[in-house]
This record gives sequence, structure tokens and C-alpha cells, in this order.
Amino acid sequence: MLRVQSSFWIERPVMRISHLATTLLIGMLPVVGAFNIGPADASPGEQVADLTGKASVSVTFTGRDNFNSEYRYDLTVRNRSSDPLIADSLIIVLEKITNLAGEDREPLKSEPLLNRFEIVGQDGETDDGKPFFRVPVGASPDLAPLTDSLPLSIRIRNRDYVSVFTPSFRVYGKKRPPAEPKPSAGQTQPVPSPQDRQTERLIQLLLKKGLITEEERKTIQP
Repeated sequence: MLRVQSSFWIERPVMRISHLATTLLIGMLPVVGAFNIGPADASPGEQVADLTGKASVSVTFTGRDNFNSEYRYDLTVRNRSSDPLIADSLIIVLEKITNLAGEDREPLKSEPLLNRFEIVGQDGETDDGKPFFRVPVGASPDLAPLTDSLPLSIRIRNRDYVSVFTPSFRVYGKKRPPAEPKPSAGQTQPVPSPQDRQTERLIQLLLKKGLITEEERKTIQP
């Protein structure tokens, strides 16, 4: 488990996209792990689950700045489950970057390739330096089933001019708990009338004084 600067603890299965693709869907691996998050509008230590398999990230390559060796992407989260997801809990983590050979570390130094890239527009980093992004919240507090979130833009600067690289993302968040069932009209307890309450007090008084027995009470008030 890894701790992050915004009170995250995460585990790390991966998925990939390439900047050569136009639109890719990411996030179809089985659900594993969770981490804690304390955003500004939530209490610290709030549990956020891995949503891969329940939600996916759609990644659209939007442009390239050759002078700065910068690649631009739009990311959106699609809720593929039957449950609404709490919109302001959704987090996308840039898990790693791999080269053309599928390696995520430099051969000589064994350092993560991610360290050689500059991520522009991130909302923070995990404790081991992995960037994360908060998904924008729309008009609704929930991301409904089979709907997409608002897009967020990220920029990745390839400072060492690696010829081909593949960033890998994960998505985390929370599903909305089901609403408490409301009692039906048939389940509501009738409110005793003032006359019923007065009758009950009188019967209890007669029982206390021994003027009637319990059996006699049942004939009066079944």
C-alpha cells in the first residue's frame, strides 16, 4: 500500500494507452484494492475504491507540441456499472509510463520512466511521485450509470524525447449508497386518539386498584 500527500493509500494493477491512438477505453481490469482520500470538501480518511471494471477512462489524444515535446489528452470517466458514482470522489491516477519495449524502468538506473516526464495540470502526487487528477463535477452530484463525466485535460512533456511511450491510468471513486427505504403506508403505526389514551389510563387504574382482573381487561380492551 502507498500513502499519498492527500491521504491516499493505493495498490497498483495497470492499463495502457498510446499517444498514437485517437480514442481508447481504459479501466476494464478486475477490481482490486482501495485507498484513502481527503479532498477539500470531504472528511479525511474517506475510503475510495478501485473502480476498474465498473468505470473506464476514455482517453482522446488532442494534440502535440513538437517544440516542447508535449502531448495533450482529454480524459473522461464512463460509469459502466448499474450504480451511481459520487462525482466528487472520482480520481484518475497516472500509474506508470512504459517505453516501446513495454518496460517502465530505465535499463541502467532502474528508475521509473515516469520520473523522466513532466505532467502538466495534475492535482497532486502520491507519496511515491505518481500524479493524480480529480474528475470535474457536473451539474449532478452523481455520475449516473452509462454516462460520461466532464472531460479533463492533461499534458505530458517528454523531456528526454522518448520516441514512443505509453501512459497507464487507473480510476478510483465511490458508488452512491442506496437510499434508506421509506416505510409504506401499511407499516405506519396508528396514532392513538385522546379517547383511547383516556380509556387506557382508566383501565390501568382499575387494574392497579384490583377492581378488575387481567382477563376482564381483555374483554374490555382486546
